[in-house]
Amino acid sequence: MDSQGGRGLRLRLTGAAALAVVSASAGTWAYGRSGASASDLVRDLAVGGAYVIAGLVAWRRRPANHTGPLMTAEGITWFFGNLQGSAVPALFSFGAWWEALNMAVLLHLVLSFPEGRLTTVLTRRLVQSAYALVAVGGLIRTLLFDPARNTDATYLDCVDCGPNLIAVPAWNGAFDAFDAAYHAAGWIISAVAAVAIVQRWRHASAARRRALLPAWMGIGIAVVFLMWDMLFYVVPWFGDSDSLTAQAVYLLSDLSQVAVPFAFLAGLLRMHLQRAEVSGLVIDVGTDPDPARVREALVRVLGDATLRLGLWREEKRAYVDGSGREVGADGPGRTPVRAADGRPLALLHHDPALADDPELLGSVAAALRLALENVWLRTRAKDVASRIVQAADAERGRLERDLHDGAQARLVFALMSVRRVRRGLADHPDEILRAAADEAESSLRLAIEELRGIAHGIHPAVLTREGLAPALNALAKEAALPVVVAAEPRRYDPLVETTAYFTVCEALSNAAKHAGARAVSVSARQEGDRLVVETVDDGVGGVDTAHGTGLRGLADRLAAVDGVLHIDSPAGGGTRIRAELPCG
Repeated sequence: MDSQGGRGLRLRLTGAAALAVVSASAGTWAYGRSGASASDLVRDLAVGGAYVIAGLVAWRRRPANHTGPLMTAEGITWFFGNLQGSAVPALFSFGAWWEALNMAVLLHLVLSFPEGRLTTVLTRRLVQSAYALVAVGGLIRTLLFDPARNTDATYLDCVDCGPNLIAVPAWNGAFDAFDAAYHAAGWIISAVAAVAIVQRWRHASAARRRALLPAWMGIGIAVVFLMWDMLFYVVPWFGDSDSLTAQAVYLLSDLSQVAVPFAFLAGLLRMHLQRAEVSGLVIDVGTDPDPARVREALVRVLGDATLRLGLWREEKRAYVDGSGREVGADGPGRTPVRAADGRPLALLHHDPALADDPELLGSVAAALRLALENVWLRTRAKDVASRIVQAADAERGRLERDLHDGAQARLVFALMSVRRVRRGLADHPDEILRAAADEAESSLRLAIEELRGIAHGIHPAVLTREGLAPALNALAKEAALPVVVAAEPRRYDPLVETTAYFTVCEALSNAAKHAGARAVSVSARQEGDRLVVETVDDGVGGVDTAHGTGLRGLADRLAAVDGVLHIDSPAGGGTRIRAELPCG
């Protein structure tokens, strides 16, 4: 959140907290004036304060979600009805009018949880009806209400409260009938809301039920104890209000009401933690997007055990899951994941209920996109590197052939000509001329040998003709120190053979120049689908790979063909260089 947005949020939170303090103070004062006991005041403050505290925390942690503001509003409006205990006419009228506003806010909170918004036409109409009933019906009821005559019209036991500033005495005769209709309308809205909540639960997915569970548990417990609480009032003979049983029920009822807002908060923060897990998707996908492993990570984050993950397969032009089955892109509960350039990457086939939380789905899609694009970029980089190595090796072979068939052939032809000239000068009396012919023959012979060495270093012909094992044996014969070769007489992919050969070349060069080795052993064998080439010398060890450009180059070359280089070089213990290349 930017600094300006952060300041705006802090101002809204501060304003809401200040309003809550004013509402609680005025409501508690008026409630106390009506004759409420100290325990009644504490319980009332505890419930309203719990909603305010939990709401402010949720608002701060999830500012984009309206659940926090709704909980805060529930705590603020909780005290409005208490203002009917005041002898100030304006406060009494306000309390009488908005007495049930906290019930409408609570209905809004329950029906919009956990997204903080109403997702169906029915829930929107229910909430609109509740607010309209309080705003319009509450106003008409207050216009008819005379506290001196209708002494049992509020939950407050107050004989000297009021008067009602906006009462119309001539209309008071209609109060009882309208009050009954007012409460009946409230019960009807509550009954329809209860049905909507039950239907919402029945049709919810496992993921949705887990998100709703903390709030529903809190509400359920609160309703149970409220019913017990009401039973003590409705059926006086059920139990003495001063008995231990009654006091226990009252206490549990209060505790359950205090627990409800924190149950909402727990559910909301659980979803926040769920979003925090999204960042781990990039790590979970790693460098190998195995569909089964990626799906497990997505199931954990989204909480949807029915989820199917389809990864795009260009050769099939379709999304394919881990079992090889195609995942259709049409229908509800589909979230496609595309690269920045529009390329299809993956498709999530999930519970349609998750569409109610687009923020979570968007975060998951973004994290999955990042992870899969990273994999794609690494694959492309590896493909490019592999093509560069292949091109370089092909160029080496072409250059070796050009030297062998071109310059070397011409030098051999020139040597043969010089030898004929030398034989013709065998009886020539000019000794200087004969010596010049001998020197020309010797120089040409040396040039041919050097050219063969250069061509062999660029790309040995024996490697192309006969394979890796003969090439390594030929390399050992020309080495500057004793080399023992143990190589299986098998052929491999030309690129793999070339990479293995030059790995050994570099290892022998290091052993002769830097390690002070007396002997080297070379082995080449196939282990499963890998060609393993090892060189071991008895030199001084202590190879520093960080500063050795040759070994770093080898590692890069091996990585380009999906190979791995391992170096074990303890100080004073020789050096073991192991290269593993794919050959399956």
